[in-house]
Amino acid sequence: MDSTGHNSITINTKTVLIVSLLSLGYLVISYFLIGYNSSELFLVAIFNSLFYLSVITRKFILGFSIFIVYWIIFDYMKAFPNYNFNPVHIGDLYNFEKHLFGILDNGTLLTPNEYWRLHGTTFIDVITGLFYLCWIPVPLGFAAFLFFKNKRQFLYFSLTFVLVNLLGFVIYYTYPAAPPWYVQYHGFAFTPLKAGNTAGLAKFDAYFHAGIFKSIYTKGSNVFAAMPSLHSSYPVIVVYYGIKNRLGIVNTIFVIVMLGIWFTAVYASHHYVLDVLAGITTAIIGISLFNLLINRIKWLQGFINNYEQIIL
Repeated sequence: MDSTGHNSITINTKTVLIVSLLSLGYLVISYFLIGYNSSELFLVAIFNSLFYLSVITRKFILGFSIFIVYWIIFDYMKAFPNYNFNPVHIGDLYNFEKHLFGILDNGTLLTPNEYWRLHGTTFIDVITGLFYLCWIPVPLGFAAFLFFKNKRQFLYFSLTFVLVNLLGFVIYYTYPAAPPWYVQYHGFAFTPLKAGNTAGLAKFDAYFHAGIFKSIYTKGSNVFAAMPSLHSSYPVIVVYYGIKNRLGIVNTIFVIVMLGIWFTAVYASHHYVLDVLAGITTAIIGISLFNLLINRIKWLQGFINNYEQIIL
């Protein structure tokens, strides 16, 4: 317990041993599950540096450990491709999308992805690329803001974020789904691809002569995890907690980013409209479920209370 009466984590032999064993264990398990990756060393280095640097940075990284756990689970999905558990939906999803949201263009019925692939512009390529770059920084930046403003809301937001992802992961394995770009490049026959594709976002990379999206999608955990679009889920969670924390004009920006990400997901052929709607639904269910659990499960309340004391 520190001078303020909070149960903060202090540096002693026990904590050094725990952190060291966790770091080493993570590296060893990662090596055997998915192979060596420099990002694993980077994660360990960042965690240890912030843990030992100061009391404030230690509380910060302990708070964000919730996101670290999510990232590790997401990364380890590479070792267990969902197409090994259930058949991948390709043609049926494509045809259902065309049936519900098809656009008639010069006498040909197209999916929204196909329509925008033909009618996109450089301006839209740039704008949508900028929107899609927000899907990681905005939730993490918002989490950092909540960490310093309201620790309880930070924990609520972080745990809701992880819960929504876990729901999405369950659907990934229950209903493996190919993204629109897969049909564009590979047709309707299943091929167990290991790496993702930048698809329409390649135009953004080409315009700026950079490989930003290429570097992101070559590290994807699962090509056949288009349904639901968790890219579409994240901004919903941000908007919900932004409204809950009465951020005023900032919430308008969050809504614009949310709409931009939804459109980009379809425009860049990374998701069908159905995937986006499923992502929005998953976020709403996750938020509702968390609110239900936090009000009814005592051990969860106790966990949050104890966690809050550690990072206060």
